[in-house]
Amino acid sequence: MTYCSRCLYNSEHPLNITFNKNQICSGCEIHEEKDTIDWNERFVKLKKIVNGYKQKNKLSYDCIVPISGGQDSFFIVDVVKKRLGLNPLLVSYNTHYNTLSGLRNLALIRTIFDCDMIQKIVQPQKIKRINLCTLKNLGSMYWHVLAGRTVFPVQVAVNLNIPLIIWGVHQGCDQVGMFSHYDEVEMTRKYRKEHDLMGFEAEDLINNFCDITEQDIDEFKYPSNFLISKVGVRGIYLSNYIRWDSKKQHEEMLKKYNYETVKQIRTADSYNNIDCMFYNGIHDYIKLKKCGYSKITDHVNREIRLKKLSREKGIEIVKEYQTQKTDDFEPFFIFNNISEKYFKKIIHKFINKKFWTLNNGKWQLKWEPNKNKKKNIIENARLNSKFDFNFINNKKIKKENNSPYLLHKSWIENEK
Repeated sequence: MTYCSRCLYNSEHPLNITFNKNQICSGCEIHEEKDTIDWNERFVKLKKIVNGYKQKNKLSYDCIVPISGGQDSFFIVDVVKKRLGLNPLLVSYNTHYNTLSGLRNLALIRTIFDCDMIQKIVQPQKIKRINLCTLKNLGSMYWHVLAGRTVFPVQVAVNLNIPLIIWGVHQGCDQVGMFSHYDEVEMTRKYRKEHDLMGFEAEDLINNFCDITEQDIDEFKYPSNFLISKVGVRGIYLSNYIRWDSKKQHEEMLKKYNYETVKQIRTADSYNNIDCMFYNGIHDYIKLKKCGYSKITDHVNREIRLKKLSREKGIEIVKEYQTQKTDDFEPFFIFNNISEKYFKKIIHKFINKKFWTLNNGKWQLKWEPNKNKKKNIIENARLNSKFDFNFINNKKIKKENNSPYLLHKSWIENEK
């Protein structure tokens, strides 16, 4: 197994990763493009692309923007509406794993940007059946979220005849260098299936695994190639036209819009995924068992590449967070009507023995980013960095109402 000499990814990354002769990973290599691309020129190109989709009727939607209450949504909508001058239809998939902070952020987006929004809410009984199926067979309790978030915007584009979808960052490019920024890669069904959905479309769940029916997966079906071609659906990524820096973008938007951020478990990042009660907890716990690294590694690597963190400091931070205990197991068990014993029996099948060893009846993580690394290899790969790994916590309501009834307005008062 090879670890990158610059960041902390290894050769077993689930999105696939390659290394050059200096043991620098493809993600770090492609990231170097961010310092050589003329981003002003790129933004001009983006304007030309989207101008071709502007509607003459100002009441019509120019594009679709997928959003959530916990990612880069404020930045994306700000770019689309304020800088590009488009009239977007906001589209959101309800994950059933909502936090109140995430719901309030969604309401704030609708309020301050004065946008229409459509949200998809699949009945919870279907979600539970799909959860049990994908947990048991794919080791994922998050498949339905990935499927829903990546298919619903495309369904809306086809049904409402709105060809342009504007996404934020392309994960494969930004994380592992699967593509160059110069490729200007766009949304594809193929990438979604192979990487977002772990190789399984909704239709693949029927008969192959559990008692999943056609009715269960109907909401997650990707539109046909004929319909996509008929409407001319096209999904572009802002990260191909803007120098993507999630932390910097969040902090710029926080000054403008004062939305909620929340201190989370197992990571120092209080900006991303705050809308999901399970993402940085039980989902990350499973990820560590399967992949040998957790979300804090993604966050640390991102900042190492952006020259805000040294590799050595990154290792310290990962060690501090990656095996922290999580307190969200019980709510997940209750929602899916399963026991802790059943859950652990399932996850045991997915423990990756390349990263875990059984010692006196307990699994121990083998995480060795400096193994077989000569000092000069690391030094030659080093970027000059200035420490910036502090995150702003901006939770509006300190004590949440834990009533079993969740009622929330669709707007936020006193926001301009």
